[in-house]
Amino acid sequence: MSLPETIGVKYTAEEAEYLNLRPITRQTFRISELVDMILGVTGGKNIERIQTLLRSGTVVFHSHRYWWEGFEAKTEDLGRLLATLPGPEPHRVFHAGECTEVRFEFGGSPPRPAIRLNREVAGPKRWFQRRGLWERLLQQSAARGPRYREYSYADRADVFELPTDSAWLDQICGEAQRYAPRALQPVLAAIAGSVRVLFVCPRAR
Repeated sequence: MSLPETIGVKYTAEEAEYLNLRPITRQTFRISELVDMILGVTGGKNIERIQTLLRSGTVVFHSHRYWWEGFEAKTEDLGRLLATLPGPEPHRVFHAGECTEVRFEFGGSPPRPAIRLNREVAGPKRWFQRRGLWERLLQQSAARGPRYREYSYADRADVFELPTDSAWLDQICGEAQRYAPRALQPVLAAIAGSVRVLFVCPRAR
């Protein structure tokens, strides 16, 4: 049996204490859309795990639970479909204009949550300013040459990485105190302890 072209899917917000009160939405997914979402859970093109999830008929993705009538997917058919979906492209070069989110990651066990910045929260503080922390951060980062790390199926984006050093982080912290909105400055003071910076660049499909 070949893969179905479309799948009837139901979904609702995945919050245990409110699960029974949340409205259930019904939608028809193309098989490629359903598998693309499942890739965000598996983190890669692991055919056996994708087959297991398709058979189980349920998955939790971005705080929503999705379910459908489970079915068997042949390895050959699934392999052909996966070949049409995006994957890692290590030859890609970082372009600051494609970046939509910067993540400062920390070490330790367990590591503290990453600090995430985007243009909306780190842009110019005033309407007449042409540049803010976001623009300065990307300009400085591009000069250091972020290297390709992976394709993130959860973000549907290529991810680039920069290791950190104390001198550069001190510079970024100084820029944050000068150009970031006041409410954001206490949070950004913590980036001095980060061990790497990730740049999320959604890929045009």
